[in-house]
Amino acid sequence: MMSMPKDNSWTVAGAKARLAEVVELAQHAPQTITRNGRPSVVIVSAEEWLRKTRRKGTLAEFLLESPLRGSDINLER
Repeated sequence: MMSMPKDNSWTVAGAKARLAEVVELAQHAPQTITRNGRPSVVIVSAEEWLRKTRRKGTLAEFLLESPLRGSDINLER
């Protein structure tokens, strides 16, 4: 396996040429793919994606558990 870029950043061409390596490295840390020198996409492991996108409860549960509940703060617009 070739050495990993220091900042986990790849060009589109580099990621395409070494896709298997990019996927393997994404299991341990997010991998950024750049286009025209700017970040375009980030590849993360499926486990990380599920952890970040998993619903943590309903809006009602969030509001009921809010530390501001009962604080008499006026939230009217």
